[in-house]
Order: sequence, then structure tokens, then C-alpha cells
Amino acid sequence: MLKIGTLNNTAKSRILLSARLFYRGVNISPLLFICIFLLYSCGGGSSSQETVNNENNTINSNNELNENCINTSRQGLQRCDLEHDGIDRYYFIYSPQNNDASLNLPILLALHGYGSSAQNHYSYTNYFPIADQNNFIVLYPQGSPMQTNLASSSSHWNVGGWTIGSSVDDISFIDKVLNLVKNKTSINESRIYSSGMSNGGFMSYHLACKLSNRIAAIASVTGSMTPETFDDCDPKHPTAILQIHGARDLVVPYSGLSYMKSIPDSIEYWSNVNGCNNEPNVAIIDDFENNFSITETEYLNCLSNVSVKLLYHSTMGHTWPASNTFGISASSEVWNFVSQYNLFGKIN
Repeated sequence: MLKIGTLNNTAKSRILLSARLFYRGVNISPLLFICIFLLYSCGGGSSSQETVNNENNTINSNNELNENCINTSRQGLQRCDLEHDGIDRYYFIYSPQNNDASLNLPILLALHGYGSSAQNHYSYTNYFPIADQNNFIVLYPQGSPMQTNLASSSSHWNVGGWTIGSSVDDISFIDKVLNLVKNKTSINESRIYSSGMSNGGFMSYHLACKLSNRIAAIASVTGSMTPETFDDCDPKHPTAILQIHGARDLVVPYSGLSYMKSIPDSIEYWSNVNGCNNEPNVAIIDDFENNFSITETEYLNCLSNVSVKLLYHSTMGHTWPASNTFGISASSEVWNFVSQYNLFGKIN
């Protein structure tokens, strides 16, 4: 198993590179991209799902909040249905085993990809054992269907770009979900994080821009920022950012498209707005046996001691990497990174 870590000085001296990584991949036309995006269910890994136990197993019903929660077949995992802006929505909530009710627990939002589902996302991210070990709550919200002149999909997060034309207010939906959880569970409101795959990564950036009063740090896997998110971003505090991306990602190319910013543009934006060092620390770890490398680029000395980090995989495509496939566990990397921070910066 390949593990990203600190290299010794000799190794560092051999692998220091320029911070400006730029992947020159296949030039994809906007029309071809949309076809790929619609056909490619941004699901990530496994498609196995937990089932909902609907046998009158209601465990939480609050008419005032328009929420009804039921157990699923997985211990600790509940599905909660609600209405938001006239649309039926739902989310899954996972509470860690042996949860201490006296503690205020952090929250990790886990957002699925375009056309995918919350069930599919929790099946391949498998945050459950990490949540048990580190005592945090995981929320898996479900995106809503989209039907516009540009595209149609069974689910999406409204972030601009290819989702222009959608009228769904996902910012207020996520805000409402957080309020619902807050009203029934003791949470640490300074430690709410967002992670996501593809469109869910785009949405995590969108939350960092539009709901930054609640979001302490984010992680995007194979996502980026749309021009709309980028141009109208207004973070209220320095925000730690993790991006995991592959050189062979043709759905969200590293070099960007007209309706999505390049990964270097997104990283540069956050390093600038966070007031980080101009030059990052860069290290490459080579796996010669499996023929790939992972380049770690991290901007440090930022305001409030946050950081902006990019993990760039030489052979990865549009997927959620695991240790046994790409030598890196995105789920572990996400929690290990975001958990260092709260709304006020790095936790001492």
C-alpha cells in the first residue's frame, strides 16, 4: 500500500518540482463532454447499496420540520425524508457506533456525483468505519432530478456550468439539513465539513463560497469550480481545501473546459484568497511496481494556518480512488485533511 507522507530531506531534494502542474489531455468539445457526462454515471466505485427497512420502522417524525426518519438495514444509518421548496428530498445520516451523547460531534457532508445517488456514494466511500473510529457524523444528501434545455439527469447539484437552467436551491437545502440534524443531535457547529465526488466536489466548492459561515473545510474528488461559483465566490473565513484529481480524468479534465475551471485555477484561487505562500511544497511519490506517481502540492503559511492541498495521480481517471486500486484512499485522505480544521482555522 502506498501512503502519502513526509519524505526525508534526501528524497525531497530529488523530487522537488515546479508548483505549476498542468495536464495536457485530450481536447474534448463541449458537446462531446456533455454526452460523456450524461453517459458516465459519476458513481465512483461499488454499486452495492443498503436497503431501507420500511416495515413501520419510523424512529423520528417531526411535522413542524417536515422530516420523517426511518432505519435502514445498516446499523446506525437512517434515511430522512423532507420537503424543501416544494420538492421531495431526502438524506442519509450515519451516527458512529458507541456515540457519546454528551459530546458535540463533527459532521462530514458526503455528496454524490451527477446522475448518481446517496446510496451509491455511501457504498464506495465507506466512511462508516472511519466515522466509528473518529466519532463523527456522516450526512449523505440526495440531489434532485434536473430537466433543462442543456441536459437532463436523475440527480444533480445546482452549481452553474452544465447545470445552468436548474432552479433548485441546493445551498438552502443543505442549510436546512444541517439545521434538522442540529435540532436532534449534539453537533460541533464549528466543525462541519463537505466532501464530494465529481458534481459533489463542485458542490463542496460551492458550499465553501456560499455557505462558508457553516463550512469549515472541504475536499473535492474529481470535481472543480464552475465559472459561476468561481466568479461569485465570497468566503467569510480562510478555508482549508483538498483536491484529489487524476491525469486521465476526461469527464472533469485537469485543464478545464469552458464551463468548468481548471484544477490549477481553482487551487490558485484558494491559495490566493487564503493568503498562502506563493510557492507550495511539492513532492512526488513514485510507485514503480504499479507504474504510477502521486504528486502532492501543498500551499502553507495561510491565514488562520489553513492549507490548500492537491493530490494529483498520474494514471487515475474519473473515479474515487482506493488503496488497493490507486495506492491512495480518498476517504481516509479526506477525513485526515479536513479534521485538522474548524471555522477558525487549524485546530491546535
